[in-house]
Amino acid sequence: MPSEIMHKIVIHKAGGYEQLKLETHPVPKPQDRQVLIRTQAVGVNYADICVRWGVYESARRFVSWPITPGFEYSGWVEEVGPEVRHLRPGDPVFGVTLFNGYSTHVCTEAELVWPKPKALDFEAAAGFLAVHLTAYHALLQNVVIRPGMRVLVHSAGGGVGSALVQLCKLHDLHVTGVVGASHKIEYVRQLGADAVIDKSGQSLWDEARRLDPDGYDLVFDANGPETLAQSYAHLRPTGKLLVYGFHTLLPKQGGRISYLKAGVGLLRMPRFNPLSMTTENKGVVAFNLSFLFARTDLLHAAVDDLTGWVEAGAIQVPKVRSFALVDVAQAHQALESGETSGKLVLRTALPRN
Repeated sequence: MPSEIMHKIVIHKAGGYEQLKLETHPVPKPQDRQVLIRTQAVGVNYADICVRWGVYESARRFVSWPITPGFEYSGWVEEVGPEVRHLRPGDPVFGVTLFNGYSTHVCTEAELVWPKPKALDFEAAAGFLAVHLTAYHALLQNVVIRPGMRVLVHSAGGGVGSALVQLCKLHDLHVTGVVGASHKIEYVRQLGADAVIDKSGQSLWDEARRLDPDGYDLVFDANGPETLAQSYAHLRPTGKLLVYGFHTLLPKQGGRISYLKAGVGLLRMPRFNPLSMTTENKGVVAFNLSFLFARTDLLHAAVDDLTGWVEAGAIQVPKVRSFALVDVAQAHQALESGETSGKLVLRTALPRN
């Protein structure tokens, strides 16, 4: 029988780790074209931290307070609503959700749920979709790529960065990965990067220029004001800067946002002039995956390709570190530290009846 009570993390107001409250709530009933999932694990992303701080735009626009963060999960179908034909109770699945992921149960639109790849266990599956959909959309749905392109990937040891390195190599691009700590170098090389810049011990832009003196065709940057201007400057003609985050606007540790630091970062944010971009033959593309949920055509195309590649072994199983749901504050603290590689997930599974 389906459970009547679920456990989930709820944030009632912006703040530090203390705002992450574990609560019990009734399990929702799936409506038309919806499905109820009993989760096994859920992914943890930097966007979830921004939700906790109250600075994530789609959270403010679509939900407000209280809110349960979390965009991705894996688990078992527990119940399906009317008009759902491609899923049945007991099916192992993974999927994306517009928030509400940090929970033992997720009730979501059936079109955002897919069969779990056999190549991924539940923890790896829970941390797969958000970063790989971001990387796929950045590389394959925003630009036209050609074999041999020279690519620079910031934060190459992180979730999206490691996915980008693999997808770029899958499409025969030359990849230079940037890491912020020496212990991430070997991991990024193992993912397939042709060169790795360790900015903790090397001059990032001197080394980037030495490796590719003519500039890069593509630069993937979620750092924000710390690197955006120079990322753009190091593009070659016809190059594209792909922007999908602004991590240096916000603190990486301490649990609380520094509004002074954020304000200074906003003042340092580069302004890209369309006239200058035209004469320099360079471009900037920016996006946020949470505003892409309405484009299920793009999401389904991406998941179809990504699932095929992971089943074929063309994409490595993500490196995963897991925490219990009750230890969500520790997971956020670890992610804010900047020392993690791969993906973090929360274990949510309850004993199955």
